[in-house]
Amino acid sequence: MEDVLRVYQLPYDSDYPQVCLDETNKQLIGEVCPPLPGQPGQPYRYESHYLRAGVSQLFLWYEPLTGRRHVAVRDHKGAVDWAEVIAELLEVHYPTAQKVRLVMDQLNTHAGGSLYQAFAPAPARALYERLEIHYTPKHGSWLNMAEIELSVLTGQCLNRRIGSKEELEREVVAWQRQRNEAQARIDWRFTTDTARIKLKKLYPTIVT
Repeated sequence: MEDVLRVYQLPYDSDYPQVCLDETNKQLIGEVCPPLPGQPGQPYRYESHYLRAGVSQLFLWYEPLTGRRHVAVRDHKGAVDWAEVIAELLEVHYPTAQKVRLVMDQLNTHAGGSLYQAFAPAPARALYERLEIHYTPKHGSWLNMAEIELSVLTGQCLNRRIGSKEELEREVVAWQRQRNEAQARIDWRFTTDTARIKLKKLYPTIVT
């Protein structure tokens, strides 16, 4: 926990950007009948029956100090998917950074070995060398700011029926663009000093 909180306290450094990564899924639900738009005195109406259209996975990374985020929509969330998201993060979004300080949870696919499942050994190692990984503790995924950003995405964009992966991608891109243009940031106030007070019971008792 203190390792993650220390990262959050570091000043901005374009050579070592801080990035939080998390993922979720979205059940795709299509309409049986076209919804009826709202009118004066009549609310928006839609059919209670629906069509299941599968599940899409969303990988979201968020840079706390710049208010930048990016969402990748994929069909699966396996090791190769994570590795390809990491490759895009490093090669497209942070091509000049020496290392990306990456905060994420301890899901079994969130490891250097996943890069070797997706790429040849040499490029896999080159990607891994550019990562400085900081894992949130077990039962401590709330320390990952990307989880908060995913909650915002769900409340502002995903809390309705979306019938296809293509529609989901369009909606997510629009949400992402609006948030990035506004440079929306999380007001994170939980520090190491605060943790040592509020979570005192989690620390060992030293008898002197």
